[in-house]
Amino acid sequence: MSQSLLIVGEIFLNNSNTIIPVLNRFGKNKKVAVCYRIKKIHVSLLINTPLLTPPFLKKGDLVKIISTARRVTPDEMEPAIEKLTQWGFNVVCGKFLYETCHQYAGNDEQRLSDFQEALDDTNCRAILFARGGYGSLRIADKIDFSGYKKSPKWLLGFSDVTVHLIQSLNHQVECIHGPMAIYFYKGLSSESTEYIMNVLMGENIHYNFPAHALDKTGECKGELIGGNLSILHNLLGTSTDFKTAGKILFIEDLDEYYYHIDRMMIHLKRSGKLDSLAALIVGYMSQMHDNPVPFGKNAYQIILETVSEYNYPVTFGFPAGHEEVNHPLIFGRNVSLEVTRNGNCLKF
Repeated sequence: MSQSLLIVGEIFLNNSNTIIPVLNRFGKNKKVAVCYRIKKIHVSLLINTPLLTPPFLKKGDLVKIISTARRVTPDEMEPAIEKLTQWGFNVVCGKFLYETCHQYAGNDEQRLSDFQEALDDTNCRAILFARGGYGSLRIADKIDFSGYKKSPKWLLGFSDVTVHLIQSLNHQVECIHGPMAIYFYKGLSSESTEYIMNVLMGENIHYNFPAHALDKTGECKGELIGGNLSILHNLLGTSTDFKTAGKILFIEDLDEYYYHIDRMMIHLKRSGKLDSLAALIVGYMSQMHDNPVPFGKNAYQIILETVSEYNYPVTFGFPAGHEEVNHPLIFGRNVSLEVTRNGNCLKF
């Protein structure tokens, strides 16, 4: 992982030109995340190696479908294969994609073999993960990313695959948090489906989405990172840990108890992952559970309480996560975020 330097501070403004000389002290052409406030600016200046953008896809390019987690069937994969073929891509499934080992798509060695082969294949332009569930963490430390770094390709997945997205970012390669192959079978909105094609083929995208009553307004720019809250929580203190300072963090989750959400958010806070963000984007918190004695807050309220002392923008209900509408996000990309009372916008 490349070394980076973070400079964080708040500048109280008398006029709009105050910040320019301050930033010029650190030189031009740096990665800068700036959160605008009334009468003051929270500045996060992050200097690091720019991430690689894998080549965008064109007709005839090779896309491989593999699973590092739960098992799948040919019927479940068929809609994704059909859609990718309609877009003009050449689709190949991993050798062990349809193997089964209890709940997994083959044993650890088989799942690792499929992923490693796809990473090392210089003709492959994108890897679409078949589904999440559980299993990716079991093989994470055995993956060799040296070939991937030399011949980067798009990784597309979310949920349990968050560990591989973070690994990609730690190797300085952009990746896509978005629907996996099985969601074409389960039911994926036409809008999200079109966005996947647009992102893979390099079209500029931006998302306008509704304001939420719990939003904390503001504007910022920064590198977008994140993923499934439970997986991010499990990565802390490991070889796949991640840096958040000066970045826009996205989180989502599924099938958790409210006290679990609270515990994970407190752990992120205590580990220093939340105090120097440029912004926090919260996607779906789907199918949450409570105990017989109510916890007293829902997932969004828990998250807001955890970050209430910080000054950066926070927005809730971004359309990404375990739902039919699941818009792709380019992780590692410098983006701009506007959170207002009238609506929000995320631009790539």
